[in-house]
Amino acid sequence: MLYALLFIALIAGDQLLKYWTVTHLALGESAPFLPHVMQLTRLHNYGAAWSSFSGMTGLLLVVTAVLMIAVAVLLFKKIVRHPLGVTACVLVLGGGIGNMIDRVAHGYVVDMFDLLLFNYPIFNLADCFVVVGAILGAIYYLWFYEKYDAKKKENDHGSGDSASHN
Repeated sequence: MLYALLFIALIAGDQLLKYWTVTHLALGESAPFLPHVMQLTRLHNYGAAWSSFSGMTGLLLVVTAVLMIAVAVLLFKKIVRHPLGVTACVLVLGGGIGNMIDRVAHGYVVDMFDLLLFNYPIFNLADCFVVVGAILGAIYYLWFYEKYDAKKKENDHGSGDSASHN
């Protein structure tokens, strides 16, 4: 239940921020956010990360849907059970669905976070969820999956003492 609420909150937060951006900023317009660090700049991204695959909305929707289904299967089949892994999956799902909503509704994704510290592509909250989820997923897989969620392999000789078979 907690993870379902987190999932809903992620999508709602992403969509509310995108709605605020669209209703308060003209395309290309910026507003201060964190002085000298980040501003909000309204941008429409017709592609994926760094505008790759620009104009290929159908392909992006299919690829994203397949990935979201794969992550959902990990959760529903309880392949991932550890809280860190589940949190990672929920973040990836929330971010992926948030951007899918934009692509279906508008044909583009609304981006707004514009870093001022260095030149970096403008991104949105859903992108943050996906990146943080992927990092947490890597940490989970590298340090927790084998201990908590991997299926245990049976002994080559069954459950008996292998010394007795010599």
